[in-house]
Amino acid sequence: MRTKVSIFEEIDWLSVALYAALVFFGWLSIYAANYDDQSSQIFTLETNHGKQLLWIALASILGMILLLLDHRFFESFGYIIYGISVFLLLAVLLVGTEIKGAQSWFVLGPVSFQPSEIAKFGTSLALAKYLSTMGVHFSQTKHRLRTLAIVALPALLIMLQPDVGSTLVFLAFTLVLYRQGLSSWYFSLGFAAVFIFIMALFLKQYEWTVFGIIIQGKIAFLAGFTGLIALVYYLLRKVKGALLILGGVFASTLLYFFSVDYVFSNVLKPHHQNRINELLGIVSDPLGAGYNVHQSKIAIGSGGFSGKGFLQGTQTKFNFVPEQSTDFIFCTVGEEWGFLGSLILVFLFLALLIRIIWLSEKQRSSFTRIYGYCVAAILFMHFSINIGMTIGLAPVIGIPLPFFSYGGSSLWSFTILLFSFIKLDSERKFILR
Repeated sequence: MRTKVSIFEEIDWLSVALYAALVFFGWLSIYAANYDDQSSQIFTLETNHGKQLLWIALASILGMILLLLDHRFFESFGYIIYGISVFLLLAVLLVGTEIKGAQSWFVLGPVSFQPSEIAKFGTSLALAKYLSTMGVHFSQTKHRLRTLAIVALPALLIMLQPDVGSTLVFLAFTLVLYRQGLSSWYFSLGFAAVFIFIMALFLKQYEWTVFGIIIQGKIAFLAGFTGLIALVYYLLRKVKGALLILGGVFASTLLYFFSVDYVFSNVLKPHHQNRINELLGIVSDPLGAGYNVHQSKIAIGSGGFSGKGFLQGTQTKFNFVPEQSTDFIFCTVGEEWGFLGSLILVFLFLALLIRIIWLSEKQRSSFTRIYGYCVAAILFMHFSINIGMTIGLAPVIGIPLPFFSYGGSSLWSFTILLFSFIKLDSERKFILR
């Protein structure tokens, strides 16, 4: 077995370089979003870009500390970190500070952080540790249920805050489980559930008149779905158990379809309802629920192919887009750097994701491989939802763009996720098969 000469000997510097490029590009965008001709100082804590420099410096130190740790720390303390994150999620429900309708923050003087960010890291470690434990086989039902419990517990606690955006991020772990052998049927079921949810919202506003009889959209769906099930049964009538299976599908689908209204009206917050209706085109409210996305589209579209130029964005400079340093930071890129700048940003993210997955597949340690997939899945979910909501393809749920959006807690949490994997990967060649 080889002996390591330096702790930095096997560090994947390409991942570090991609991280640094994203962080620097993000800081430039934050600077542009907050640029003021009268006060353009860089090194000042009175501005967002000045504070972000401090967060970046501290994140760099944090990354260095992670690289100095013994790689066995992450696996040995995986359950403990997970337990601490669950405890913090419980504590924030009792003594946390409510910001923007969600009691999801601890505020200690000038410092604030979300325990949900720590929970992503803790859940990744716990999931990797459990699934890599000798004797655990994901194909067995009891092990699948325990795996589900590991992911569901923090997700449910976050939902109680309620923080819908952070809760949705936990769906990323299904991608990890797919790599572990989860059937694609579960994904098909998920897409079907989303489709039926959308159909239920759409159809409740429509009605047709046929031969003088008013037929509501939901009744039309019931008739059409009943006919479809009848046709499928006719084709499969000779298959043993077909009637029982199709009957279960029919009953569960209708129960779900007709419960959408109740869930939508009584579980989701009014602003979530408005944003979903705006996204689906059920209502048009460019000055209300759709204001952020409407202005974001204007900013991105105005950038054209090559952009207006650094610090030349009018939508950016005059603060037309709310939350432009955080959730809607991508519209700053689109306006000032145009299609080319946006393409470079997407390329950097995809390059980092592909690199993480490629390194994960090369691992000798099951723990590191699974953890690497957790990191890639979380980053992908944040990246796709954040950019999707700025261009109107996803509801506005308020999650940051990794390494890019303003904020210390999000930058540190993503740094911890990534650099923990880089440290684990650096030990790949020194682990016996």
